[in-house]
Amino acid sequence: MTNRPVGPLVPDWTPPAAPEPMVLEGRYCRLEPLVAEKHAALLFNAFVEQDHLFDYLPTGPFHSAAQYHRWVKEATADQNNLFFVVFDHSKQAYLGVLSFLRIAPAAGSIEVGNINFSHAMQRSPTSTEAIYLTMKWAFEAGYRRFEWKCNALNKPSRQAAQRLGFSFEGVFRQAMVVKGRNRDTAWFAMIDSEWPALKEAYRVWLDPANFDQNAQQRERLRDLTGLVRAANDPTL
Repeated sequence: MTNRPVGPLVPDWTPPAAPEPMVLEGRYCRLEPLVAEKHAALLFNAFVEQDHLFDYLPTGPFHSAAQYHRWVKEATADQNNLFFVVFDHSKQAYLGVLSFLRIAPAAGSIEVGNINFSHAMQRSPTSTEAIYLTMKWAFEAGYRRFEWKCNALNKPSRQAAQRLGFSFEGVFRQAMVVKGRNRDTAWFAMIDSEWPALKEAYRVWLDPANFDQNAQQRERLRDLTGLVRAANDPTL
């Protein structure tokens, strides 16, 4: 028997299954497997004159439907990612993409990323619910850790992560080179023990009763999730 500190046992641990193409249905949106032939042209039109949305992404912006179609074909062929397209029920349109990545069932860890939401769905219940549907699937599938990472200079993404209930875990300096530029990567995560309280926060916030006749929120999600987050980013 050692007196040295070791991690606690994880009783009855069974690695979860890796995600496969699926449909995740919500009140405000639906996530479907991204398919180039079905979605690429529609998404390209949704991102017209929004080149700045690609500033912190590894690819883009795209200046033709053919370019975007080629990227979707390549992205969805990568077995390390599982891409979704976001269908907005109220607008009856495909308005964004996101994916599961860094999928590590043996560690019980999975990340949501490659997030690109058009202006038409930003700052709306649709964008929040799209992320919620991925975290709900992950924790209900048995994952212990759900991650969010972004360029450390991307202040809106860092603020979004904390609003959504992710805890800041630090910055990996010089983590990669993207589009010829250095990228320091900010890490955020939530864990399974936090999920019940976060799920309740989302239930309250996504309830239509939380929005007045002008679609203004009554309770802020950041206030609800702030009770759960393990840490705050002091730089924000």
